[in-house]
Amino acid sequence: MQDHKRRVFSGIQPSGNLHLGNYVGALKNWVAMQNEYENYFCIVDLHAITVPQDPKVLRQKIREVAAIYLASGLDPERCVIFRQSKVSEHAELCWLLNCVARFGELQRMTQFKDKAQKGGADVASAGLFDYPVLMAADILLYNAHLVPVGEDQRQHLELSRVLARRFNNLYGETFVVPEAIILDTGARVMALDAPEEKMSKSSPRPASFVSILDEPDTIRKKIRRAKTDSGSEITASPDKPAITNLLDIYAAMSGRKVSEIEADYEGKGYGDLKKDLAEVVVEGMAPVRDRAYELLDDPAELDSLLDLGADKAREAAQLTLHDARARLGLD
Repeated sequence: MQDHKRRVFSGIQPSGNLHLGNYVGALKNWVAMQNEYENYFCIVDLHAITVPQDPKVLRQKIREVAAIYLASGLDPERCVIFRQSKVSEHAELCWLLNCVARFGELQRMTQFKDKAQKGGADVASAGLFDYPVLMAADILLYNAHLVPVGEDQRQHLELSRVLARRFNNLYGETFVVPEAIILDTGARVMALDAPEEKMSKSSPRPASFVSILDEPDTIRKKIRRAKTDSGSEITASPDKPAITNLLDIYAAMSGRKVSEIEADYEGKGYGDLKKDLAEVVVEGMAPVRDRAYELLDDPAELDSLLDLGADKAREAAQLTLHDARARLGLD
């Protein structure tokens, strides 16, 4: 008899535009994990509303993310794809964990401090402050062993581990303490126009990112206009952040090593690299974009697939929530 597969949980917010960084840093890796683990891939729409959203746009973006998940190669027969808000156990476990989380811990979360600083702490929502506890609930609800996260989410995952251990110590073994999967290649794609910033799907600057749904000519234009470094040598190094970023994208999309690509462009110019990189990205994204648009043409089918995924997720979530409630004396 085979050992039970370890569980993986991850999710993406349905806000902004899913981009090349999301594809090579998350989606491609999720697809590769489908056979090895028992996977729960969520559209974290409750997280999205921690900042104001246009309801019509949010509704469309939820379907867009679902279409991109499927178009990237996630298979509902091999993983569970669902909307967070359709499984109410996420919100209930969040409240239970709020009662073991500490105010000081949440105050130290750097993402809240950064976002509150930009918009003003006085107008930041309580949901934005509490976001890491909801993230912990998302993960612990499925007793996930592994969580693929970017470097910027490492602090939030550590809080999930702290809350799991604290709950277990106070009330008895209830939750699996999750571990991070930090992926090296492609895990941190930087903005095309500002290589010191991570590529962001909520960026107000369209030139900073390549959207998964961008048309081929738009991709070519964005890469052609991408920032470069001084000098002309095509090499990855700390003093060449812009070229390093372009080489990393090339490697992630082509499956080749950066050193091989550097060798190919010895004696060539930045223009040659950008021209070829644009075609590598266009070719890699075309089947995903085309399939996503096909899926978006049938929103009822997309909604149906998400509802089926929510039913499967709820089965696992209810067991964990019942256990946590019982430990607390609520059941």
